[in-house]
Amino acid sequence: MIRSFAAVMLVVFGILALPALPQVNTLPKRLNREAAPVIENFTPVTQQMLLNPSPDDWLMFSRTYDAQRYSPLDEINRKNVNRLRQVWTRGLAAGTSEGIPIVYQGVMYTLDSASAVQALDATNGKLLWEYRRDTNAPSEGDVSNLNNLAIYENFLFYSAPDGCLVSLDASTGKMNWETRAGPLPHSSGLMVVEGKVITGRAGKELRADCHIAAYDAKTGKEVWKFNVTPASDDPGGDTWGDLPEESRIASIWGLPGTYDPDHGLLYWGISNPMPNSRLERHGKPDAIANSAPAELYTNSTVALKADNGELVWYYQHLPGDDWGTDHSYERILLSATLKPERRFLRWINPDIAGDEVKDVIISVGEPGGIWALDRVTGQFLWSTPFPHRIPEFYLSKIDARTGRTYLNEYQLMNESGNRRVVCYFNSRSPWPPAYNPRTGSIYIPYIDSCLDITLGGRRISVPIPGSEQAGANRSLRELSILDDPIPFTGLAKMNIVTGEIERFDAGPAPGNGAVLATAGDLVFWGDLNRRFKAFDAETGIILWEAILGGTVSVSNITYAVGGKQYIAVLTGDSRAIPDLLQKTPQFKPPLGHNAIYVFALEEDTNE
Repeated sequence: MIRSFAAVMLVVFGILALPALPQVNTLPKRLNREAAPVIENFTPVTQQMLLNPSPDDWLMFSRTYDAQRYSPLDEINRKNVNRLRQVWTRGLAAGTSEGIPIVYQGVMYTLDSASAVQALDATNGKLLWEYRRDTNAPSEGDVSNLNNLAIYENFLFYSAPDGCLVSLDASTGKMNWETRAGPLPHSSGLMVVEGKVITGRAGKELRADCHIAAYDAKTGKEVWKFNVTPASDDPGGDTWGDLPEESRIASIWGLPGTYDPDHGLLYWGISNPMPNSRLERHGKPDAIANSAPAELYTNSTVALKADNGELVWYYQHLPGDDWGTDHSYERILLSATLKPERRFLRWINPDIAGDEVKDVIISVGEPGGIWALDRVTGQFLWSTPFPHRIPEFYLSKIDARTGRTYLNEYQLMNESGNRRVVCYFNSRSPWPPAYNPRTGSIYIPYIDSCLDITLGGRRISVPIPGSEQAGANRSLRELSILDDPIPFTGLAKMNIVTGEIERFDAGPAPGNGAVLATAGDLVFWGDLNRRFKAFDAETGIILWEAILGGTVSVSNITYAVGGKQYIAVLTGDSRAIPDLLQKTPQFKPPLGHNAIYVFALEEDTNE
């Protein structure tokens, strides 16, 4: 809206001294406007910087390879956060807004749309350079906007909506190279590991299009590729029954994986098999097992060698999905002394109970559930239903010693017309949690929403109101039988040592954005109702709140320039917005308000 208003004013007042910026679809695909370097004395980003970034910078989607989304900056803390004030804002182009900016040495790099990248002065939002790409590629539900940027040496990496991986000069925005890995757009974000750009694609009709691949950061040449479903003769190939291998399709989408430099392992979440139902995939519901392994490596965590893409281990969270749920997104890496308690966790491996330090990988499924695995071996450590323990949960049990998962067979759809309410549905979606090592807790935004699904013949329709598949607000269903109905949404603080969960900000307004934890003992999070809040990391008390112009969308970050700390948050419409608005009709936020809001401490006149 801001950008459109500015454009109108230029025409009205006849300001012609400055040349008009080219529009998205007018530039040649391989050409960015020529410009001299506008970021002077650019220092290349080394692998060591990525491993141990300056507290001032935010160099990847969750700041560090472990995806903890934790910042050691503490100028803004729980004692002074009430002095936060907006210092700048900048409107962004229309469209689905699910990008996450990065910040390096006072420059913010962000997506202005699926087809544009901008470099901004991180202290005031001034445009430094802009790259716009001419593409008529279909948006496919704007999957290319669920995106992030990556930086390495003097290269900025961007996955374009036309299916190309693009390298830009970080100081000018001029394109260095582009490479096309297939006919489909990238469906997951990207990251740089040891000089390789790694990203993923989701196939629609062919197994070969479903893969994670690495490209040389300097040339764009493919280094390795991992197909996320096995061929018939590969290990795990027999878990697909008699389905032809070219039809073994799995989605890979959302934020990218995580990287463990100590063990040289890359972790990635693979999503559901497609089409969504067993009957649609196989023609019969009993073609595959009801327990893991079934249809590998769908709904699994895979650990790959970062140098060659070789599979080291896998763990399947959901075998033979029947509902189109996902176990994608990032995995959080941490080390902790585990003392899991059965009053908090449903399934605990008896071999690890007690005082034991573990290198742990934590994952939270889109359909709910939390897992802790040994990140070196993939050994099952513990798991529990999430956000709540309920009979509609999609798993009936987990073998606590082996970690083998078993479907809730009551929820399977065996013939046309079967209707089920399966929990959960988009319980966390693209917004990433955060981990604070000071509190030993992970902070997870959640929605208490289930999936009301009817199997119509051999096709499951898209999740829109009035169709055969739609979100079911479980708390609303229970209003008539509960004196104290379950809050629809909240922020869960889980103690990683014991598994105990406390809940912050429980209420009706669902979150649609990431969580940010800082050394200032703060947790930042925003919601559909345009409220961006700072919580005390220990108590969950709201210490500060701002009302923004639009809904908070996926991203918030923090950085520092010249010793001054900033908090940035993006607003806009994610793909989850229609479903959230259907479930919470009492909220009517303005739609299409895509913008960056940045806050800092106002001067204290008493100091």
